[in-house]
Parts: sequence; structure tokens; C-alpha cells
Amino acid sequence: WFILQYMSGFGNEHVSEDPRCPGALPEGQNNPQVCPYGLYAEQLSGSAFTCPRPTNKRSWLYRILPSVCHKPFKPLEEGHLTHDWDEIEPDPNQLRWKPFEIPKAPQNKMDFVSGLHTLCGAGEPRGRNGIAVHIFVCNTSMIDRCLYNSDGDFLIVPQQGKLLITTEFGKMLVEPNEICVIQQGMRFSVEVFGETRGYILEVYGAHFELPDLGPIGANGLANPRDFLVPVAWYEDRQVPGGYTVISKYQGKLFAAQQDYSPYNVVAWHGNYTPYKYHLEKFMVINAVAFDHADPSIFTVLTAKTTRAGVALADFVIFPPRWGVANNTFRPPYYHRNCMSEFMGLIKGHYEAKEEGFQPGGGSLHSMMTPHGPDADCFEKASKAKLEPERVADGTMAFMFESSLSLAVTKWGLQTSNRLDKNYYKCWEPLKSHFNPKCK
Repeated sequence: WFILQYMSGFGNEHVSEDPRCPGALPEGQNNPQVCPYGLYAEQLSGSAFTCPRPTNKRSWLYRILPSVCHKPFKPLEEGHLTHDWDEIEPDPNQLRWKPFEIPKAPQNKMDFVSGLHTLCGAGEPRGRNGIAVHIFVCNTSMIDRCLYNSDGDFLIVPQQGKLLITTEFGKMLVEPNEICVIQQGMRFSVEVFGETRGYILEVYGAHFELPDLGPIGANGLANPRDFLVPVAWYEDRQVPGGYTVISKYQGKLFAAQQDYSPYNVVAWHGNYTPYKYHLEKFMVINAVAFDHADPSIFTVLTAKTTRAGVALADFVIFPPRWGVANNTFRPPYYHRNCMSEFMGLIKGHYEAKEEGFQPGGGSLHSMMTPHGPDADCFEKASKAKLEPERVADGTMAFMFESSLSLAVTKWGLQTSNRLDKNYYKCWEPLKSHFNPKCK
């Protein structure tokens, strides 16, 4: 009977109840002595109680059994999930990875949790300050097990294969060219429909928000109404064989058993929810005279630090758009940055490196490591006739940018066997055009 439905609006106060139980939300209060239908009231807090109202996040869940009903947590094998940033020596080089390999089923069944591989990161969850970049590769659905992240928020970017994500708040279908955010503490399971791959940006100690628009004004970039939140859906299902609840806690995995489905929330209200967004909805802003605007104009979501204008992490996209700048080298310019830049490609061909940068792969240009267009791109763009042109049609590249200096894991540098050892060679053909007699 269930049809996927959503409510719209970023950070809104939403109210939702499963239509099978009308009136499940208590009227006029959060925690009545007896809840409708004999439900339990449970609050999920995403911020300190005393945070200022604009940043205060919480939701009330009305459920068949409270989530406290489980056996003790026990350690679970983490696989390639880590926050040990000292397991291998730092590498300041420009790094590029070929598409990450998806294991073949049924020889090697791997679901979303067992398919998590940490690529790079910095900081640590106990101090509530840091980020991690993970790759997920999987070929089977999570069955009678769910995950929740005690450490921070997951921003999930599917690249191949769609994800049907069941959460305590309801269900979301997330396809390539969409993203979703599962915030700290929210239980979820991922159903897949074949070989599936994507990227995750995890942030500790901050939540994602829409960037300030400044002189752009009231409208533009990612508009709040285009963010979608699931509607309440519950299952009253006993699992005598044991349902496994997995917690990512202080960078490690722990599993607890319970004999019922955690998706037993009949109704909920609040502003602390999972949500999804389609990247085609992004309103692109760009230069229409000369030179480049900074790539911050492509920011979809940001997780702020306490320093004004400095992000713990930004999620930035490079969508299809028009290029019209006059007397301008139009591709991305050569650059050294005080931020760290991890890039991924969902589909298509990225304009600055059309050959080696492939969908399902990635690149990392670390703090102050120089980068920019390859030699072929430079030569073509320097001689191109400057007419209005479509840029990135059929392409969607993105960037996770951070003010932290990211360490790459042993899996990223060695075990994955996907590092492109020849990446540096794309700049070797660059030659000097200097002529002191020609201004």
C-alpha cells in the first residue's frame, strides 16, 4: 500500500503520522501520561537543549517500543572503516583514484555497512571536531540490521545504483544525481538493486546547513523548498531470530540484538530529520563578464566552524551551465589552497581532466598542493574561440572541501589498489610560452 511521499522544506518543523493510525500525534503536548494507541514518546536531540532557537534541533517520535529495548552492545568487526589517521605516513602529492571496485555477488556479498571504506579524514569524534570521506560499495541489501552514527552526520552521494533508505522517520528513494543526509543518531537501513557505489562525507560536531547568500540576495543556489523529508511509516514486526542494531561509536562499530524492527515509529514531529535533494534543482550562479567567481558559488550545503566563513566541510557541485566570460581562461585556474579538496564524479566528463578522472573514482588535492587543468585542457582553452558555450552537459562532479588537513588511509593509498600512480604525468607536457619580446 505504501507510496513514497515527501514533505518539502529545509529545517522546517514537520508533523507526520502514518495514515493507518490517524490521531497518533498527541495534541497540545509532547509527552502525555498516556500516548494515543498506547505508544511510547521518545525525543531525539540533535543539538544541546540550550542551543539558540535557529540551531536547536530535535524531534519527538511516537513508537510501539522505545529504542532502549535491546541487548548490550558488543564490538563488531569494522572492516575498512577507520578514524586512525596515523596508520600510514602523510602524502602531500596530488592523488587520483580509478573507479573503486564493487564486489561481485554472490561470491562476496556485501551490504552498505560492510561496504564502508574510509578514504581520508581528520580530527576525531570524541572531541566532536572532524570529518571523514568514505567510499561505499555494495551488492546486497541490509536484512534485519540497521545502522546509526553516534559520531556525526552522513552526507551520502550515490554514484551507481539507487538506494531505498528506510529510516525511523520513513522511507526515501535516493538515486544518482541526488544526495541525502542522515543526521547523527538516526537509524537507517539501505536496500540496493544490484551493484551499487557512492561517496560519503561524514562530519563530527556540526550539522549541514544552507550557506548564507550575502549579496546574491534571498534566492539562489539550493533553494529550501527543494529539500524533501520522508513521511511517517511504521512496521510492527517481531524478529525472533534477532534484529541487529549497529552503532558507529567513537569511530568503531558495535552491534546489539533486539527482537523487533526499529522502524516502529507511528508518528513524529520536529525539525531534526533525514532529508534528500536532487542536484538538478540547484540554481547556478556564474560570472557573465570576465574572470571566475570563486567555486564557493556552487556550495549546496555547509557544515560551519566557529570561525566566520570557514567551513568544517562544504559540499560543492559543478553542474551543467553556460560559460560566457570574455577574455577569460574558462576552465578552473591553477590553484594552491589553504583548504583540502576531495573531488568525485557522479557521471560524465569533468572539463579540466576529461581522460583520467572517471565516474566512481576520485581525487584529493591536499592543503597547499598545487593543482589545475591538465596540459591538453590548457592548450585547448587558451586557443578556443570565446563564444557562449554549454559547460558540463551530461556531467555532475562534486567536491568535499574542508579547512582540515586530511590524512589518507592505508586502504586509500595501498589496499584498495585503485591509486593512479601516473596522475602527476598529466601536467608534464605543460611547456613555457614565455617570450620577453612579446607582451
